[in-house]
Amino acid sequence: MRKIRCFCLFFFAILILPVSLPAFDFGLITNQYAGYYNQAGGEGIFEYKGDLLPRFSGLIGDSGEFFISAGITFGVKDEFYFVPELLRTEINLRFGGSAIRAGRIYYSDPLGFIAGGLFDGVQFSHSSSAGILGAGVLYSGLLYKETAKITMTDNDVDIYAAKLDYDDFANTYFAPARLLASLDWEHPSIAELFSLRVAITGQFDLSDADVKLHTQYLTLKASFPVKSLLFEIGGSLEALQVDDKFTMAFAGDFGVFWTLPLNFHSRLSFTGHIAGGRVDDFIGAFVPVTTKTYSGVFQPKLSALSILSLNYTARLDRTIGANLSASCFVRNDLGTHIGYPVSGNSEGYFLGTEFLARIIWSPISDLQLNIGGGAFLPALGDAGPEEQALWRAEITVTLAIY
Repeated sequence: MRKIRCFCLFFFAILILPVSLPAFDFGLITNQYAGYYNQAGGEGIFEYKGDLLPRFSGLIGDSGEFFISAGITFGVKDEFYFVPELLRTEINLRFGGSAIRAGRIYYSDPLGFIAGGLFDGVQFSHSSSAGILGAGVLYSGLLYKETAKITMTDNDVDIYAAKLDYDDFANTYFAPARLLASLDWEHPSIAELFSLRVAITGQFDLSDADVKLHTQYLTLKASFPVKSLLFEIGGSLEALQVDDKFTMAFAGDFGVFWTLPLNFHSRLSFTGHIAGGRVDDFIGAFVPVTTKTYSGVFQPKLSALSILSLNYTARLDRTIGANLSASCFVRNDLGTHIGYPVSGNSEGYFLGTEFLARIIWSPISDLQLNIGGGAFLPALGDAGPEEQALWRAEITVTLAIY
C-alpha cells in the first residue's frame, strides 16, 4: 500500500504542477508499433502497441526549468492490455557552475549497460575547468517494471515476468526496489586529446527477497578522436555480495567509428560489449543493474556474454536514413547463459549471428516511419546449430504534436 500511495501522490503532484505555474509548453507524441516475429519453438506472433506521451515544460524563475512527461500504453499481444506510466519528470535548478536535478530523472553509467534509464531521486553536478563532477541518489521501486528492466536475481526475473494484474497492482506493476548511489566525473577534452568519464556506483537491494544481492561498480570510459576515426574503450570492475559470499566480476567495451568520405553522411563502426563470465569461486559472472539489449531479434541479457557488431549507418538524403548490422554472440562461460539456443549439454561458446536492416523515413520533422527486420541464426554458431532461427519484422510510426 505504501508504494501505491507514494505513486498516486507523485502522479497527482505532477498533474497539478502545470496549473500552478504561469506559463508552460505542451506537446504530445504518439507511437504506433506493429511487429510480427517468432519465438524459439513457436509459431509467428503478431503484436500491436500504441502509446500517447504528453509532456509539459517551462521555466522556473531565471535559473530553473521543469519537464513533465507521462504515458498511456495500450496494445494487443495474445490479449488487450493498457499501462499508465509516469515518465521523465524533473525539476532542474542552476546556480553558478552547479545544478540540481530532482524527480524522475535519467541516469547512465559510462559504459551504458550497467545502470541506464529512469530513476526517482536527486542528482547534483558541478562544472569547472577540471571537468564535471556529479553525485546522485536514485531509487527504482516506484518505476514500472518493464521500463526499469531490473533482472539481477531470480526473484527479479519472476517479478518482471508476472502479468500486470490491476487487482494486485502493488505486486505486479512496480520494479524491484533498488537504491543507487553514484559519484561521476567526466572531462570532455583532456589535453585536447581524449575525453574521459569515471563513475563509482553502489547498488543496494531493498527488496523483501530472502536472498539479497548488493553490488558496487568502478567504471571508466575514454574516447579518442583521430581525424575521421573515433576510438572508444571502457571497462568496469564489479564487487558482488550475496549473504556472506563475496565475488568479483569484470566487463568492458570498445568501439571504432569511421566517418566515411562520401557526399552523404555515413559511418562504419565495429563495436564490442563484453560482460565477463564465471572463472572460479572468486571471479563470477558480471551482473548489471538494468537489462539492456544490443540487438533487435535475439535480445539476451548481457551477463557472461560478449557481443561483437559491425554496423553501417547512412543518411541518404534529408528525409531517409538506413542502417545495416551484423552481430555475433559469444558466451563467456558454460553455465550462466543456458537458454536458447544452447542445446543440451553443449560445450559450444558461439551462440550465433544476427543480421538486421532498418530504414527510417522522415518527410517532415513531426513524422517518422521506421521499418526494420532481421534474423538470428544459431546455425552460424556451435552452441546449438540445429536450433530454430528467430526472425522479426516491424514498423513504427511516430507523430509529434506541438
